[in-house]
Amino acid sequence: MSMSRSRHAKTDSESSLAPSSPPRSPRRPVYYVQSPSHDGEKTANSFHSTPALSPVGSPGRHSRDSSSTRFSGSLKPGGGSRKQPDRPGRNGKGAEKEWMDEFGAIEEEGLLDDDGARGGIPRRWYVLAFVLAFFALFAFFSLVLWGASRNQKPVVTMKSITFNGFVIQAGNDASGVATEMVTMNSTVKFVFQNTGTFFGVHVASAPMDLFYYELSLASGNVNNFYQSRKSQRTVSVTLLGNDIPLYGGGSDLGSKNNTPTAPVPLQLNFTVQARAYVLGKLVKPKFNKVVQCAVVMDPKKMYTAISFNKTSCSYQ
Repeated sequence: MSMSRSRHAKTDSESSLAPSSPPRSPRRPVYYVQSPSHDGEKTANSFHSTPALSPVGSPGRHSRDSSSTRFSGSLKPGGGSRKQPDRPGRNGKGAEKEWMDEFGAIEEEGLLDDDGARGGIPRRWYVLAFVLAFFALFAFFSLVLWGASRNQKPVVTMKSITFNGFVIQAGNDASGVATEMVTMNSTVKFVFQNTGTFFGVHVASAPMDLFYYELSLASGNVNNFYQSRKSQRTVSVTLLGNDIPLYGGGSDLGSKNNTPTAPVPLQLNFTVQARAYVLGKLVKPKFNKVVQCAVVMDPKKMYTAISFNKTSCSYQ
């Protein structure tokens, strides 16, 4: 018994004399990290502390770094951080990069909205610009149509004249003055051609006169008509003169059996008035063609159509 007690005492003394274990690292203070609320949720406090016993160079420093990183990331502008769900197959760097991309897109969208709200153009200016552009385009289109139609003028070609009668006899004018009177009848034909490729032409009624120098012996009217695009027609006009006083102007004129006794030089004058309605009443160019033809009433060619040659008529 005494030997066992002495052995135990020796053991205790030896253990007391044994070299002491290395000093433990001091316990580090506990710190707390508070995260802001996410999407209207209540604020939750998360507490993180380092292990009580951690040797120098232990993962405690890494824990502090990660905690500070989370804290600094939660204070970035833009209304707080969003908690990203854990997805399998992705590491921490990939999740952080995805979060940063999403945050940048949201922030850029917000900046664009702010710029549009502060420096954008009011909607009424867009409407006004559209209306002005429409009228400008319509005016340009109308001008193009007007210019194109002006280059497609109608063409008038004189064909023939037929003298059906010529009589000179003595008589009195409306005031009772005695003078020689002329009665004649003739027919004039011409071709009217509409060269327009996309518009028709309305021809207005116009007078046609047959002069002996400055004295009108017969007159008639060109009746109004409509000529469709790329078409033509032959127009016939009857010229009549009934008891036209000469007042000594036609001293060299004479007739026998409704036929002149000598050739009578005459001049035919008339104006063709046409209007094209290209774009309703907005674009309606007008065409005037003045025609003058010199012709001789030959006693030998009475009742026969006399053709107009190229040199006998002028077109202006």
